[in-house]
Amino acid sequence: MSSNLPNGSGAVVSLWRYPVKSMLGEELTTAAVTDGGLLGDRAYGLIDQATGNVASAKLPRKWGKLLGCRSAFVEPPVLGKPLPPVQITLSDGTIVTSEHEQIDVFLSQMLQRDVTLATQRPKEPSVERLDALAAEETILDIGALMMEGRFSDYAAVHLMTTATLDRLNELYPQGRFEVRRFRPNIVVTPAPDQKGFVENDWVGKTVAIGDQVRLRITDPCPRCAITTLAQSDLPEDLGVLRAIAQHNQLGIPALEGEKLPSAGVYAFVLQGGTVHQGDTVRVEPPDQ
Repeated sequence: MSSNLPNGSGAVVSLWRYPVKSMLGEELTTAAVTDGGLLGDRAYGLIDQATGNVASAKLPRKWGKLLGCRSAFVEPPVLGKPLPPVQITLSDGTIVTSEHEQIDVFLSQMLQRDVTLATQRPKEPSVERLDALAAEETILDIGALMMEGRFSDYAAVHLMTTATLDRLNELYPQGRFEVRRFRPNIVVTPAPDQKGFVENDWVGKTVAIGDQVRLRITDPCPRCAITTLAQSDLPEDLGVLRAIAQHNQLGIPALEGEKLPSAGVYAFVLQGGTVHQGDTVRVEPPDQ
């Protein structure tokens, strides 16, 4: 796809929406982009009834089983209308929708913790994150960084390039650096002359996608324990995160410049619209 791209451009190769936070999501051919990101992305989350915390696979010993579940809307969401129910395929193959009167019971039994499936996050959310590279168990609370009114960890949209995945595969060939490990919303293939961690240079710039969507890239995306966990046919592999830590530690503006293992970038929406697989992606200078 990239061979016919204008110089300095890229193209959207895949789009992903994750209706329930920390569950596997659905690949799309087209998506509406709103101020909050791809319509329906992280629309649902699980609340731990004992603590009020938002469940996240970033703390694997409590919530790692969420990555064994898959979520998808029963029909495509439509702008201006209530979101449709979500269908959840549990790790044992059981299929249940968010409208089922026993949905919380099914989820609680699977997780062995009492949880509630919610569309509204707590006003002051708490989200526990394991530092997978620390010598001793270190758990941080990143709830204060969550996007207002949503279950997204920080920003509206997460982008990643195929060049970054290719480079990580070169640096750690034993690992499997696939899109599923990183859970981006938009995957971009850059022009052939762009190699390595291409999106590192996008921070502080505007990315235009197709004729409508414009995104402001604010931060590298710090990586967490989720990238190391087994999911679907991907094996558990701590070496994935170690390779990122060794080769792409970056300062995160949202964390006052703290350097963390990073791959991909976070963005906020300047102008919404519709994005399609195959749309041209253009990176504009900061003053545009």
